[in-house]
Amino acid sequence: MEFTTEPFDLDEAPAHALVAREVIEAAGLDAVDVGPFGNTAEGSADAVLTALDTVLRRTLEAGATRISLQVNVLGEER
Repeated sequence: MEFTTEPFDLDEAPAHALVAREVIEAAGLDAVDVGPFGNTAEGSADAVLTALDTVLRRTLEAGATRISLQVNVLGEER
């Protein structure tokens, strides 16, 4: 998965970005990369979907006004 929350602030990470980082790092996913221009992680379908549900709900509650999201299925596991 890959996602970005907005609005953007290059001077200071907004609350929704900090919440997204917290959720993704605690989700037990593989290959987690959290950065200022996007966040990526890999994992089983169940783990990714559970993490995304939490990310969407918590970042919106924390002030995100837009969330861009992309999910790719790799390999045979579904």
